[in-house]
Amino acid sequence: MLKRRNVLAGIAAAALTGGALLSGGSVAFLSGTMAISETTLKDVMLMLIEEQNKKGGVLGKKLEAVVVDPASNWPLFAEKARELITQHKVAATFGCWTSVSRKSVLPVFKELNNILFYPVQYEGEESERNVFYTGAAPNQQAIPAVDYLMSKDGGEVKRWVLAGTDYVYPRTTNKILEAYLLAKGVAKEDIMINYTPFGHSDWQTIVSDIVKFGSGGKKTAVVSTINGDANVPFYKELANKGVKATDIPVIAFSVGEEELAGLDTKDLVGHLAAWNYFQSVKDPANAEFIAKWKAFTKNPKRVTNDPMEAHVVGFAMWVKAVEKAKSFDPDKVIEALPGTEAPNLTGGISKMLPNHHITKPVLIGEIRADGQFDVVWQTKGLVPGDAWTDFLDGSKDLEADWVGKKCGNFNSKTGKCGSS
Repeated sequence: MLKRRNVLAGIAAAALTGGALLSGGSVAFLSGTMAISETTLKDVMLMLIEEQNKKGGVLGKKLEAVVVDPASNWPLFAEKARELITQHKVAATFGCWTSVSRKSVLPVFKELNNILFYPVQYEGEESERNVFYTGAAPNQQAIPAVDYLMSKDGGEVKRWVLAGTDYVYPRTTNKILEAYLLAKGVAKEDIMINYTPFGHSDWQTIVSDIVKFGSGGKKTAVVSTINGDANVPFYKELANKGVKATDIPVIAFSVGEEELAGLDTKDLVGHLAAWNYFQSVKDPANAEFIAKWKAFTKNPKRVTNDPMEAHVVGFAMWVKAVEKAKSFDPDKVIEALPGTEAPNLTGGISKMLPNHHITKPVLIGEIRADGQFDVVWQTKGLVPGDAWTDFLDGSKDLEADWVGKKCGNFNSKTGKCGSS
């Protein structure tokens, strides 16, 4: 089963020599349709906290992890987030996997004035004072993926299938991509858009439609925002129909090493994924991290992935911001976070921007038989995350700036904080 486990993990800091208990939390899917066999994001937070405590903790306090499981129940996320903040007194929370879960907890973090680090790629169109987005915005994953496929190296794709799971992230991302493709001169009839529910398993008709759409003599590709365990039957049906990666390549935004671990990858070999990190990246920092991860989990088969790296970067930034603020107080840490830098695992230094997004490299990987990726393309430098896309009328005039303008949706045309 190809499933994601959505975790909310909070951080607590217990004084080394008496004093108050401060907490940090994690909200995770430890069960339900978005669960996976391994609690990867929870485990990496436990590892990072253990490492920090070996260094003496933060501000002379040992860190403590608090983990809650909303069991893939969207309304339960808000309840669990409130529990972390009010009962466990967490100083910051690291987690949520889907935009549905993030949007479910947003009102709680705003009301109770706490901090959420969101580590997964998302649709953008958001910048909240209480959220720090360490996953990719569309300009750090979706747009570069399309640019690659349009290029000579990517096969000069002319027809596009935008296939997604039916929830906010795929729908908004595909709305942005459709506008981008049209702006690039792609004809509307060369764009096919399809949505399926979570856990969808019957792909025969849809794949037949994709094959028919791709048989018109123009190079065709699938841009996939299909999430969770629906990916397995999707790729299998492509193979059943004789569709190879060289015929109609699929570039996925939600298929990484964790999803591929333990699967028969024969149906996926040669297809693509766009991320900001791959385990296969050759870099000393990455090699050290992988070794630490396998040692911590006591499992040489455990893999690393992109959202884990986002937590590595986000946690390091949080520690630096707490030390800079000389306090765990969320208000002071929020003020200290923009401008904070931390090494990523691909050889660069990521920076937290005033819009609460970070700078990241973009990589395109080709799936190998062993469940790893060969990096076939990457940006020359790090790309600043853009909270508001330039390709939608309601967004292109908006700017997020929590340092100067103290606003997440400043309208450059009206000169006011607010989208209108």
